[in-house]
Amino acid sequence: MEEGNHSEVTEFILSGLTDHPEMQVPLFGVFLLIYGITLLGNGGMILLIMIDPRLHTPMYFFLRNLSFCDLCLSSIISPKMQMNFLAERKNISFTACTVQMYLSIVFGDVECLLLAVMAYDRYVAICNPLLYTVTLSRQLCKQLVAGVYAVGVVDSMLNMCFTFRLSFCSSNIINHFFCDIPPLLALSCSDTRINEIVMFVLTSCITVISFVTVLLSYVYITSTILQIRSAKGRHKAFSTCTFHLTAVVLFYGTLLFMYLRPTSSYSMDIDKVASVFYTLVIPMLNPLIYSLRNTEVKAALRKAMNKLLTNS
Repeated sequence: MEEGNHSEVTEFILSGLTDHPEMQVPLFGVFLLIYGITLLGNGGMILLIMIDPRLHTPMYFFLRNLSFCDLCLSSIISPKMQMNFLAERKNISFTACTVQMYLSIVFGDVECLLLAVMAYDRYVAICNPLLYTVTLSRQLCKQLVAGVYAVGVVDSMLNMCFTFRLSFCSSNIINHFFCDIPPLLALSCSDTRINEIVMFVLTSCITVISFVTVLLSYVYITSTILQIRSAKGRHKAFSTCTFHLTAVVLFYGTLLFMYLRPTSSYSMDIDKVASVFYTLVIPMLNPLIYSLRNTEVKAALRKAMNKLLTNS
């Protein structure tokens, strides 16, 4: 079979999270709840930021895009995953697998890079507060978000081109709950060394650039906060970063766990759990992190609820 010829594989079978039949229905309930909270939380956050003028700042512009990214990433994976919990045959067509992989890479990259952009936003807000709205103009904010999506699209296209030039002529059972590159490479009967190098280089570049941006931003932020004389002032400055810092720790902590653990300890089951965390759990947690202790978001939510109750 020549490279690029996919005639022998027209669909794949997703093995899912577990082989135990008695766990399928309980897991369906759990992930249906997670997906419901994700839709409600991120959809509500997007709507709230759009309708409240007080939230029309660079910080909330980026947060709105993060919520949109989380909504899309979860929706790409969760519905098919839930269907497979109740289906006897957990198949996915070759085309659907391609689309799912392409979009999951795009929005995975966007999430990673957006957190870096949001770290830069916090750096400007704390280190140069008087020039905040001038430095992060509306045009620059739009350009940063457009650039983030452009990187995600290019990275995804390159990975897709290298992945689907391979031959899939043996098993069509993907040992995962969605179409991801590593389990697909394991199915190929072609030489995958170039694919592994390309995937490693692209993933490393995006992750390292994002992580270094976040790290440097918080080094400067910490230095600036420590120079504030009053404890109240330091607390107020640091509190504006706690929401973003929590999201950063969760997301990059998961990535570091996935990619930096020793090869000897590699396990697809552990990889599945980590993938569940960054594709489904983190998108559910992000709107909660940014709303539970954020006074501006809570005030906007109370205003919207009062307006809704008054009109009804």
